[in-house]
Amino acid sequence: MKILVTGGAGYIGSTLVPLLLNAGHSVRVLDNLSYGGTSLLSAWSDPAFDFRRADIRDRAAISSALSEMEAVVHLAAIVGDPACARDPDSARAVNREASLSLIEESAKAGVKRFVFASTCSNYGKMKDPNSFVDEESELRPVSLYAETKVAVERALIAGGNHKTWHPTVLRFATIFGASPRMRFDLTVNEFTMEMLVKKKLVVFGEQFWRPYVHVRDAARAIKLVLESAATKVTRGVFNVGATDQNFQKQQLVELIRPHAPDALVEFVHKTEDPRDYRVSFSRIHEQLGFQITRTVTEGIAEVAKMVRENVVFDFENRSYRN
Repeated sequence: MKILVTGGAGYIGSTLVPLLLNAGHSVRVLDNLSYGGTSLLSAWSDPAFDFRRADIRDRAAISSALSEMEAVVHLAAIVGDPACARDPDSARAVNREASLSLIEESAKAGVKRFVFASTCSNYGKMKDPNSFVDEESELRPVSLYAETKVAVERALIAGGNHKTWHPTVLRFATIFGASPRMRFDLTVNEFTMEMLVKKKLVVFGEQFWRPYVHVRDAARAIKLVLESAATKVTRGVFNVGATDQNFQKQQLVELIRPHAPDALVEFVHKTEDPRDYRVSFSRIHEQLGFQITRTVTEGIAEVAKMVRENVVFDFENRSYRN
């Protein structure tokens, strides 16, 4: 399959691209390299790899990049609540308007498969704190980031020719683990690094729930959707993760504690955080056979080893944060 991956140099993309190439697919990456391009070097000499440096807002560049493509994996975005809040105009332009343009251009170019990277944060705050939300639950976005994702989800599922257009929405749990484009602004990675390196961690709202999934498993889910029968995934929405990998922040600290027993952790109790959700991932397991391969506990050990052995050491470098 000929696949265009937008944002392919990013945290998920740089893990996904080698996975697709190793499976025999041809991969074209479109990325503006705002965090550099070294994450793609392992794929650079592969004859099935192609790269286009461009901004997702450049419609002409998008149209050109879509030439001969059979599938699109749309990862490019301003990711996360803080980044979107810092520059809301750019967030709307990139996450919503450019995404809608990409969908339109993809349909026009005859692209058949379109996989959209969305987020479980679309669920916002659970009505019932003792229950789990699933793909049929009400979406209650409480941030600009989630609002843009919900808007694109709806447009993607509603649009296109119903016979040839096969879109799929993947709502990812909060991602963690090692990636060629490493990030230390994601909860599991950040908590692990700070407890090991800084020996101190301040946790706000320790009681709130979030689901978590390893970056490699996120990439595997994308590959699985691309390779599944269209009848199983067309206009489908799937949460990506595992139901037993929902944790409160205080539980994450306890999982990290064996690696950093001398770290000082301060809990700042908050009641106003509007994001609090436990997610069911039974649909992707039952309908597509997806199972995770790495747990949060294993991911913590993976990041801790990286930190201890100084594989990464310049933790304040902006390239590690969105």
